[in-house]
Amino acid sequence: MDKISRIFRKILWVYWVFLTYMLLRPSVESADYPFMFSGIDKVLHLVIFAMLGFCFCAAFPRVKFWTFFQLMIIYSLLTEILQGTMGLGRSLETLDLLADTIGFLLGYLMFIKLKRTIS
Repeated sequence: MDKISRIFRKILWVYWVFLTYMLLRPSVESADYPFMFSGIDKVLHLVIFAMLGFCFCAAFPRVKFWTFFQLMIIYSLLTEILQGTMGLGRSLETLDLLADTIGFLLGYLMFIKLKRTIS
């Protein structure tokens, strides 16, 4: 697990920087694509935070759940607050925060399930 953790630590930091950039960059008008639907942004929040949660757990498998939960909540809150205050066409949305929370919890559960399967 130590070798996998070292690999995921590198992946995590690259992903986290990329995610922060994507969440805080100016909003872009989205074109009408066939796969677009109302609420797709909530699904995207859920998926990207599930990946973040999984990568974090894989990078730091010994971290306690409450530490993980607090770090993820702080990051989610911080990005939502910054979206609302930076004036770049983004807004603070409670449903985004909810999708983020469900996402990183799903990532945590996926990691736990995979860890038990491997062990």
